[in-house]
Amino acid sequence: MEEQYAIEMLHITKRFPGIVANDDITLRLKKGEIHALLGENGAGKSTLMSVLFGLYQPEEGVIRKDGQQVAIRDPNDANRLGIGMVHQHFKLVDIFTVLDNIILGVEPCRAGFLQKAEAREKVMALSEKYGLKVNPDALVEDITVGMQQRTEILKMLYRDNEILIFDEPTAVLTPQEIEELMGIMRGLKAEGKSILFITHKLSEIMAVADRCSVLRKGKYIGTVDIKDTTKEELSRMMVGRNVSFAVEKGPARPGEVVLDVQHLTMASKLHKNNAVKDVSFQVRAGEIVCVAGIDGNGQTELVYGITGLEGVRGGTIALGGEDITHLPIRRRSIMGMSHIPEDRHKHGLVLDYTLEDNMILQRYFEPRFVSRFSFLKRPAIREYAEALIQQYDVRSGEGPATPARSMSGGNQQKAIVAREIDRDPRLLVAVQPTRGLDVGAIEYIHKQIVAQRDAGKAVLLVSLELDEVMDVSDRILVMYEGEIVGELDPKSVTVEELGLYMAGAKREGK
Repeated sequence: MEEQYAIEMLHITKRFPGIVANDDITLRLKKGEIHALLGENGAGKSTLMSVLFGLYQPEEGVIRKDGQQVAIRDPNDANRLGIGMVHQHFKLVDIFTVLDNIILGVEPCRAGFLQKAEAREKVMALSEKYGLKVNPDALVEDITVGMQQRTEILKMLYRDNEILIFDEPTAVLTPQEIEELMGIMRGLKAEGKSILFITHKLSEIMAVADRCSVLRKGKYIGTVDIKDTTKEELSRMMVGRNVSFAVEKGPARPGEVVLDVQHLTMASKLHKNNAVKDVSFQVRAGEIVCVAGIDGNGQTELVYGITGLEGVRGGTIALGGEDITHLPIRRRSIMGMSHIPEDRHKHGLVLDYTLEDNMILQRYFEPRFVSRFSFLKRPAIREYAEALIQQYDVRSGEGPATPARSMSGGNQQKAIVAREIDRDPRLLVAVQPTRGLDVGAIEYIHKQIVAQRDAGKAVLLVSLELDEVMDVSDRILVMYEGEIVGELDPKSVTVEELGLYMAGAKREGK
């Protein structure tokens, strides 16, 4: 029954310097199925899908489509074969509009003239059909991460691809958007499309996939039918041990106020209204305060104001009693603020630097890393980076010398978390700290955040993950349309009630 498979990847091996990313992997995708690909950070999932999409060439192995061997030399070959991919880190042109990004490379032309009206019609029809709401005229650099992802999916659908690869599609989405995406996937499957779905989130696999293949450290572990397995079994296959899904923490013991935000107002890039409107709150030593909300309700701008990435329009910010409202980022950093940013590529790493250089980005001027004559102390930097790599299990092909760009998204995230927590901050601002991480790594990062709290540090957590909001925080602040609409206690609030606040259907005192 060869013909029942839409795609067969047989004995695929792909090597990079110092690492075998895919070691003799065989994966078969049936027609009209949703097939999940599960594995730890750096297990080789994205690499395998990049081989299928033509971004990498394997050293060994063959690919068959509908039983016929095919050569996929580049993404254009993949598109001609009806294979589309939504990448973990989106491949969009920031200064182009949403519409221009969707039609890029397959622009409809007549007599040498671009037929944009025709393209817009098709895009809007697809957007309507699949519930993928986008503003076709917005610039990509101005839209939320959730809308960027919808743009990527529309790009695939616009090209009429029949084999769809989703690489970590929910890593940047809110719970509501995840529900929508699951519905879209089921709809695509009902139309006969075949879907490969890379994820770390076991609940999503259980909800939407038909079968699941597991990779561990570049090797194929096995394929299971979802109806015959459990989350615990999948996590054991993935990590090779039992994983605790509960966050263990004692009661908080809040101390003095570390972060004091009063009447903060931040401008919006998307419209004339303010993105953050007269927001006031405090975070004390020894507590984790979580800002929850649907993406695009001002959380990003709030963090930009607190960390100094953007200037404020009004209000004040104090750190340990000192006004930092207009201080540069380095001053805030030296005063004890650490920041795990939302966008790890834009604000977290210098991708063309090595891992060790990224580890000292805010500390390279400290005497332990630089001599009196301004020369970097390379041995000290390497020793420091090696210790962090080991402690946080950051996996990379060439250790401290690995270019950050070549690492998997999850390992890039672990490197940022390691760097920011190790700076021993008074205030840790953690935005989506476990985005794109596997269950084993999430368990470890949550322990580290709780350990920071227990050591008397103030933690401001911004998360779109309802489980994380409920399990990790001591207090929840809900943001809706730029305002704090509720302060909730995670021990007494229900997920449903939290969802109502996030959707703006409920607010305190009203």
